[in-house]
Amino acid sequence: MNIIREIPCDRIIDTVRDLFIRVSTDLGDDVLSAVQRAAQSEDTELGRYALEKIIENAKVAKNESLPLCQDTGLAVVFVEVGQDVHVTGGNFSEAVQEGVRRAYRDGFLRKSICDPISRANTGDNTPAVIHTEIVPGDTIRIIAMPKGGGSENMSSSVMLLPSAGLEGIKKHIVDMVRKAGPNPCPPILVGVGIGGSIEKSALLAKKALSRRVGEPNSSDTRLSELEREALTEINSLGIGPQGYGGRTTALGVHVEMMPCHIASLPVTVNIQCHVARHGEAVI
Repeated sequence: MNIIREIPCDRIIDTVRDLFIRVSTDLGDDVLSAVQRAAQSEDTELGRYALEKIIENAKVAKNESLPLCQDTGLAVVFVEVGQDVHVTGGNFSEAVQEGVRRAYRDGFLRKSICDPISRANTGDNTPAVIHTEIVPGDTIRIIAMPKGGGSENMSSSVMLLPSAGLEGIKKHIVDMVRKAGPNPCPPILVGVGIGGSIEKSALLAKKALSRRVGEPNSSDTRLSELEREALTEINSLGIGPQGYGGRTTALGVHVEMMPCHIASLPVTVNIQCHVARHGEAVI
């Protein structure tokens, strides 16, 4: 017989608050290491200069507890709730929203969320976008991913012909990055979701961005090969760091996939800027 573990809402609030402040001011070691490697191999002067400034910015932000970017993003939260957990002392979703609210208040992070039509700011960067999954176990895993508007604007979901295959998917990925050009603040990360339904492909692409930079898909060699080939072609486009030209347009391509309908091939490309903020905590 499984024993139900109780987790109070106050702990969820504090965890979400601390997580969003941390990822907004401390660029992950996976991202920073990838940028440092790129700076060492970049052979254009302006491209190398841009990468060095990204590294300098990350160090200042961490040391001074300042936001890595003025666009502190839409708060996206992936949550895996163990089925043997009982949340006490309030409503789970409201606790996550309160954690985001406190993070943007206490961390002096820019509040960017507004009504889509009137454009009136909500004032506290909520509501966050929460994706919840029930999983085995007695813990709650929370992944925080503040997503900036510039990179999100360069993302899209499409329905390709089933006959497109891997080559057609790869072409679409590279074409999306080519069209985006310097707009999403390269070097970028490229999240790709294949299959499912149109909305599921978007969720897969967004979740792919939470993977450590450059970590290949371990579930399917076809996907890890697609990641490698797409990254090579993207970095041959010459867009370069911040659009100044060079060999480093992307730091990584991360692909996730699930089965889809026989008549469909949904594909989403979700682009992330070089401030690839993501982090997780387990309660």
